Amino acid sequence: MRSQLIGKWLLAATAISFCSIGTAQAHAREDCTSGRTRLPPIVNLRVDNDVIGGQDQGYSNGVQLTLVSPNLRDYTNDPCIPRLAQWVNRYLGALQAETFEQQNMIATFAQGIFTPTDFSRSDLIEDDRPYAAALLVGLGYNAREGDKLRTTQLQVGIVGPAALGKETQDAVHQITGSEKFRGWDNQLENEPVFRIVHERMRRFSSSDGARGWGWDTIAHYGGSFGNLATYLNTGAEFRFGVNLPDDFGSTPLRPAGENTAPTREPQSQYVPGAHLFVTFDTRWVFYDITLDGNTFRDSHSVDKRHAAANIGYGVALMRHRWKFALARYHGTREFHGQRETPVFGSFTISRAF
Repeated sequence: MRSQLIGKWLLAATAISFCSIGTAQAHAREDCTSGRTRLPPIVNLRVDNDVIGGQDQGYSNGVQLTLVSPNLRDYTNDPCIPRLAQWVNRYLGALQAETFEQQNMIATFAQGIFTPTDFSRSDLIEDDRPYAAALLVGLGYNAREGDKLRTTQLQVGIVGPAALGKETQDAVHQITGSEKFRGWDNQLENEPVFRIVHERMRRFSSSDGARGWGWDTIAHYGGSFGNLATYLNTGAEFRFGVNLPDDFGSTPLRPAGENTAPTREPQSQYVPGAHLFVTFDTRWVFYDITLDGNTFRDSHSVDKRHAAANIGYGVALMRHRWKFALARYHGTREFHGQRETPVFGSFTISRAF
């Protein structure tokens, strides 16, 4: 009961924060969208599920809601963000890049669910990954200079029963008529978690903003630090299609890949277009709480592999203020003894206001 209350309080606090940001952006819309460099507010909803990949294990399900501010003049006085965000930003100056020509801010709410392979066992499955769920809120800062982007995100939340993983999965499986997983009593214990994610990106384009057919490549490198996950990563994304957007990727799992980055031509976001994308990412993982178990308490864990990689491919469609992206991801084995390689799908809906 206490765990459920913690999760519900976190959900309520997130809802209030998102509503306040949305209301403030709506009231300031005329000021925020004036000028050619003002990107309108954007809302992204991403749903991940491994059933799309023909599995029901590992990273089983994820949901992320993202609010993207217009391009900002600064992080503490711009009318496009509410006063609460301005106040918070005064204490997070270390995460904010300076002297960049364009910048914006994002707020996120996310839940991720991780399960072993055998749903029917209620005992502890020692040779498979732990049951785990994470409930997170975050703030992110993007800064753009030409075809270069720097993004930093701070995420905080909780792992354990308070993240409401069992309740969410049971509800979804009841709706879909799927079998319920019976081993949630063995999930990781409640633990506050955080991580700071930093990445730098560089875009190489054949069209340089011109309309019509073209291609581009977005290279990235960076890492994450925290008791949620600590790793270094690098990779790239290749896109080919008509009327490519002036952004930094269409990969839903990537920072700034969901229409979150500043754009030099806001009007280009409304030009109908479509493209295919292929992406890969490699990581050297130092710590992952969903595999290594609780940081300060004894819990179930597995012998993780430090080297990991995934490749994804998909299609993105843009029409007026909408963008849709459908992707499928294949990953390498994440721990020793893992029976199957991870496969899951992702669907993202974006709407500019």
